[in-house]
Amino acid sequence: MSYEFDTFCNDCKESYDQNSGKADIEAIRQKLERLLGENPEFIEKTCGPDAGYGVSELYKDEDTGFIIYAHKFKEGRKSPPHDHGASWAVYGQAKKFTDMTEYRRLDDKSKAGYAEIQETRKYRLEVGMVGKFGPHDIHQIHFEDEARFIRVTGSDLFKEDTLTYDLVNNSVNIIGTGSAADNSRSSADS
Repeated sequence: MSYEFDTFCNDCKESYDQNSGKADIEAIRQKLERLLGENPEFIEKTCGPDAGYGVSELYKDEDTGFIIYAHKFKEGRKSPPHDHGASWAVYGQAKKFTDMTEYRRLDDKSKAGYAEIQETRKYRLEVGMVGKFGPHDIHQIHFEDEARFIRVTGSDLFKEDTLTYDLVNNSVNIIGTGSAADNSRSSADS
């Protein structure tokens, strides 16, 4: 019997601590890895060739605020180094691969618009592999044409203030609420 999407959603919800309200993102990472490995029908439906392109919201938990998206891209892309603000994200590779680079900030954050960051880790997410980033973790993703992944976020990143970094100019910019919205974002059929 395969690990069903509804069970995954419930397990994500159960990963939240009753007292603190914080998510155990490692538990969510493990559950997403299980979903990718045990439910090929779900992957085909949400990330297969008939799923189309763009970002689709698959599930939003009204109690905790976490959201599950399917990301389906025709063309590859390399993001700038960035964070997800006070939120977190778990990426599960469904098709192709995504190269991940993690960074740490070196400066003391005292100078507005200035930031020094240093690469700390680089790795590739192959199909079935899952990576995670906690609040304010700086990272960069680079995926090839036709890459597809499932992403779980702790909140609506389209409503979070996040930071984006420029390695060449040692600068940092706040990307304000709503500016991350993508025209290809759509709701998926349940």
